[in-house]
Amino acid sequence: MTTTAHDTPAAPASARPRHAVGTRRTLTADELSAFGLRDRWYPILPGHMLGNGSMQKVTRLGVDWLLFRDATGRVRMLEDRCPHRSAPLSAGQHLGDRVACRYHGVQVDGTGTVISVPGMPGCALEGRQATVSLEVVEAAGVIFAFVPLTEDSEPTPFVLPDRLDDEEHSYFLNYVEWAGPWRFYMDNVLDPMHGAFLHRDSHSMSGGDNSARFRIRETERGFFFEKTDQRGKNFDWVEFVRGSMDHVDLEIPYGDEAGPGGSFGIVGMSVPVDADNVCVFHWRTRKVSGWEREVWRFLYRTALEEKHWNVLEQDRAVLEILAHDADSHEHLYQHDLGVSRIRRMYKADAKAQAKVLAGEA
Repeated sequence: MTTTAHDTPAAPASARPRHAVGTRRTLTADELSAFGLRDRWYPILPGHMLGNGSMQKVTRLGVDWLLFRDATGRVRMLEDRCPHRSAPLSAGQHLGDRVACRYHGVQVDGTGTVISVPGMPGCALEGRQATVSLEVVEAAGVIFAFVPLTEDSEPTPFVLPDRLDDEEHSYFLNYVEWAGPWRFYMDNVLDPMHGAFLHRDSHSMSGGDNSARFRIRETERGFFFEKTDQRGKNFDWVEFVRGSMDHVDLEIPYGDEAGPGGSFGIVGMSVPVDADNVCVFHWRTRKVSGWEREVWRFLYRTALEEKHWNVLEQDRAVLEILAHDADSHEHLYQHDLGVSRIRRMYKADAKAQAKVLAGEA
């Protein structure tokens, strides 16, 4: 029997290539690795950087987005494209609960729905949810967004890291923008041994040995990468947590001269801007309450914050001069087990997500 093109059955929807949300094409595994994995929450911007009645354009995961606060102060996040002619909405006008495109005046609300087309009232575009809108939560001083892989992706429950969701912990947010691939940040924090060398002249990491043995300890939510022969001396362990958002948790030992609260905790996470830039978020925490809380916060602002910036600057200075393909020309050893583990995890994630977009999963 002869068949024609009209007789060929259509491929099931699940097998058809799909565009990643916020892009106009299917992404490959290499592109997902470069621009950021999807179907997870990311920190987008410190909340104080988006005032009431203001709009701000940001690039995250290789996509241009518009952030704005509506009339109630709620943060909205839209792809920075007018659904009419793709002009940047960020060049338009803030109208309280919506944004008006500067090009032709098309008005889009915080859900991405077209509210008005002034040039042609009643046209079919009105009432359509034609612009990508992301689920947003503002917490711990930061605007977070769930970045879906496909239009069918459902946001996972939003849960803050432990130290940020505990009233007994006080924290300060630190935000920086660095040049370099986003993956270099996670490699750096899953390499505790660099603390004994790169940061050996810092106020908190001058102690401990310059050699160590490490192990990986699995947990229900990720894994610890820790020294087996030293604890409480330097940057001796780090936990990678796969929760609502990927993050690291670690502690740096502090002496009594740094005030009450014991060890100094850090929660760290990052979001890719594009293939060559990254935004890094650190919450610097201590477990303190009552009058000790006020003492710690005073000491941090007056004596410790500048020192912590200096430590972070040491990381930036090295990571920004690494070759873009530095992680493909290495000779790793036992200290790099944590780095190897996170790379394998992210590579597997990228391949799995690429298969979904290609209609193979």
